[in-house]
Amino acid sequence: MYTSSTHAVLAAMLAPAFFLTATASLLLSANNRLARIIDRARTLLRELAEIDDEAERSLLEKRIALQRLRSLTILRVGQLLYTAISFFVGTSLAVAVDTFTDHRLGALPLWLASLGVLAMFAASLLLARESTLAVTAINEEMDHRPVKRTPPA
Repeated sequence: MYTSSTHAVLAAMLAPAFFLTATASLLLSANNRLARIIDRARTLLRELAEIDDEAERSLLEKRIALQRLRSLTILRVGQLLYTAISFFVGTSLAVAVDTFTDHRLGALPLWLASLGVLAMFAASLLLARESTLAVTAINEEMDHRPVKRTPPA
């Protein structure tokens, strides 16, 4: 039979569980973005290998550099989101331990939850930055003439 302290623990663990779900959704989104960035970078690298014109080569190298910046930004996002997940799991564990040890952990659950939210906030800011970079990349490609492809011999 459940005791009132068991219900309190389960109730206190709900908030970290909701944050875990939200963080996992952001992580899935970030991983999908990373896959698209990698695909685009590979396409640009293939095109670069076929270009002899120095101006076109320079343009492609600029586009590749932007994709590199995007990928590094998403890498940081992933690291922050995995950190947030760790803090939220730690929060749930600390709440359970704290309840059954007569609140000996003090403010630890609150600090873990706060650090998790802070990591999630930082990741969200970086996701916004990466979205800006993505729009910059596509606008730059639309504003410049397309790279000439050498017809196969």
